[in-house]
Amino acid sequence: MNPNRKFTAIHRLLHWIMAIAMPVLFITGFLRMYWMSKNSIITAVEQNAPGLNKDQLSNIVKLIREPMWEWHELFAHVIIFSFIARIIYMLVQGIRFPNPFLKNQSLKERLQGLTYVYFYFFLAISAATGICIEKGFFTDSKESIETVHKWGVYWFPIFIVLHIGGIFLAERGMKRGMSSKMIGGD
Repeated sequence: MNPNRKFTAIHRLLHWIMAIAMPVLFITGFLRMYWMSKNSIITAVEQNAPGLNKDQLSNIVKLIREPMWEWHELFAHVIIFSFIARIIYMLVQGIRFPNPFLKNQSLKERLQGLTYVYFYFFLAISAATGICIEKGFFTDSKESIETVHKWGVYWFPIFIVLHIGGIFLAERGMKRGMSSKMIGGD
């Protein structure tokens, strides 16, 4: 990416839409898998309201988890559309990130390029598997698709650490002020 390139309003908007949507997806997915899993809620309800039958427990679990899941689906749509818009925008504007597979790239540019590849690759996989789950595609492989989709709980924190580390290094190196430009423009 050209270090002198200005971050346009569209570029910044797409970045921040994704920056807001991703933590919402992470938190709602994490809650669904762990603290608000079916088993966790059933255990809590059974301990505090003994004597409920399976149908009653199932209805309670659905009622508790439904609003959270609606947020997950809403922000999944937001991230998919902003991801597609970002790819199109990058192609139209000619924005490129360093190719990490070129031999003559510096280690810094290689790491920057790998972080972009990592981000786009895992976001595309998460989006594709999420669409398959939502639309009921490939029902024979549903468990495998869900497993791959749930990897987002692990890849997202890794990406955040890489992204913040990259920002820190850029701000301490030759790209000082890049964060300010990404937040407020030039």
